[in-house]
Amino acid sequence: MKKIIIAIDGYSSCGKSTLARELARVLHYIYIDTGAMYRAVTLYFINHNIDFKNEEEVTNALNNISIDFRKIKSEIHTFLNSQDVETSIRSMQVSELVSEVSAISSVRSFLVQQQQAMEQQKGIVMDGRDIGTVVFPSAELKIFLTASPEIRATRRKKEYEQKGIDISLEEVKNNLAHRDHIDSTREDSPLRQAADAILLDNSYLTKEEQLKFVLDLMSEKFNLH
Repeated sequence: MKKIIIAIDGYSSCGKSTLARELARVLHYIYIDTGAMYRAVTLYFINHNIDFKNEEEVTNALNNISIDFRKIKSEIHTFLNSQDVETSIRSMQVSELVSEVSAISSVRSFLVQQQQAMEQQKGIVMDGRDIGTVVFPSAELKIFLTASPEIRATRRKKEYEQKGIDISLEEVKNNLAHRDHIDSTREDSPLRQAADAILLDNSYLTKEEQLKFVLDLMSEKFNLH
């Protein structure tokens, strides 16, 4: 069976990671969470008091960063310099700063280079904001995921509550709006739908319906399953 690269892009809290993980599980593909990579860099910058606007500090910091993914009890965890940071990178503090860090050209170059090195493997599902446009412009299947701002905020608030984080819906909405603005207007690799990407609005779709949509699309386009 021919393996392909699936690129999933979209706004924050659209369920990109959930869809990507399920696709990887069903297809027996490798799942790469690029958002976690940017969050790990952000966490390192926070913990080491790196001035985001100081290019020398940023460059020196990047030289000391190593990110990898490991399977822990059937779940993929993000490791930063050999430490499991899966919980830490999902904090509100990181969420508030990750888009600013992601907009730094040297950070993007550093991580995109690592991501592109995986292309030869095929059988990859990768989600982010510039996968179909920059990281894997030749990906065989590109999905651009979106959902209404209200639904995205409600989903994210629920995620925080499940982790014991008390936060208002208004705070979540403001954070998402701030991130959307930075992601869409940054000079380097802004968030946008690739010309050949399939738009999927999952505002009112279940996880199962989203998965079926993509699998049916693959069946129709590639006859892969």
